[in-house]
Amino acid sequence: MSEHGTGRRTKPKRAGLSRERVVTAAIALADEKGEAGVTMRALAAQLGVEAMSLYNHVRSRDDILDGMVDAVFGRIDLPATTTDWKTAVRDRARSARTVLRAHSWAVGLMDSRSRPGPATLRHHDAVLGVLRAGGFSITMAARAVTVIDSYVYGFILQELSLPFTGDDELDDVAGGILRELPTDTHPHLAQLITEQSLRSGYDYAEEFEFGLSLILDALHPDEG
Repeated sequence: MSEHGTGRRTKPKRAGLSRERVVTAAIALADEKGEAGVTMRALAAQLGVEAMSLYNHVRSRDDILDGMVDAVFGRIDLPATTTDWKTAVRDRARSARTVLRAHSWAVGLMDSRSRPGPATLRHHDAVLGVLRAGGFSITMAARAVTVIDSYVYGFILQELSLPFTGDDELDDVAGGILRELPTDTHPHLAQLITEQSLRSGYDYAEEFEFGLSLILDALHPDEG
């Protein structure tokens, strides 16, 4: 007689653990609680297993962080090889901003790993490759990557610290500051808020694009 016929229910089979599943769960945990919230105990609870069972798939918490960073690099679009270097690098920077805003804990970890994974290596090699194909020497390509990534990561850190996340919140915050400004004592701040922050259709992403264009326009191939 089948288990169904005897009235017994079969328990749903739990998906087996794997390194990929552990890393995916760790990313979800970090998205909720930050990188510091990714502990072996918390991760085990998230997966519904004993903490010791994680060590069958990862060596340590540091190994998990390696995997998390590599997974984030894997979500950033690789620069296209079918277009000019400036467009390719610009699109890659935009993708990095989108991904890192969704995984803010990763910003400070992106280039911190001493054991970079395959996605990380592929990403960096592709960026260097586009610049090399565009006429940059290896030295200038490395410098270009450093300048661009410093800007992207720094902008995101500043963006994430702002006291607003959307147009409505920006209007509320900027309007509140404007109302609290002492009358006629800070004319430049008042003008900035009125003509920039509270301007109809203003998007903070404009600031990212301005800075990115400034950097890309200053970079020039130095070969051939």
